[in-house]
Amino acid sequence: MADYDRSTGAPIDNLTSALQSLEILFTIRIASLAMLREFGAGVIELLGRRITRKLFPIFLQLVATAIDLWEPRFKVRRIVPSGSVDDIRKGILKVSIEVDFRPRGHLGDETVERRLNFSMTFRKSGVSVLNEGIVA
Repeated sequence: MADYDRSTGAPIDNLTSALQSLEILFTIRIASLAMLREFGAGVIELLGRRITRKLFPIFLQLVATAIDLWEPRFKVRRIVPSGSVDDIRKGILKVSIEVDFRPRGHLGDETVERRLNFSMTFRKSGVSVLNEGIVA
C-alpha cells in the first residue's frame, strides 16, 4: 500500500497514487493552497478558453513541466494530443502521455521501473486520468 484513494478511502498502490496525484495537480489553481502557493499546473486557468495554434503548445508544455516539477515518480518522455477537433470544440482536450515510472522517485532514487502510457482528459468539470499500460 502506498496511499489511499481520495474518493473511497481504500488503499491503493504506488502507481495509482501517482496517477491520483496528477488529477489533484491539474485541478488545483496556482496560489489556491495557503501553505503552498506555488503548487499547481496552470492548465485549469486555460480550460474554457479558445484553443489557438499559439496556445496549444503552451498548454502541452505546462502539462509536461507540471508533471516533471511536482510528481517525481514520473519523468515525461512524450506528450501527444489524442482528441479530435470536434472534442476540442466541445471543450474536451485529450492527451496521451508517455513517462518513465520511478516508484521511489520521491525518495531521490531515479531508477526507472518501467515505461508507461496514460491518457488525460481535460474538461471544464475537471481532469481524468486513464492508465493505458506498459510501453514495449
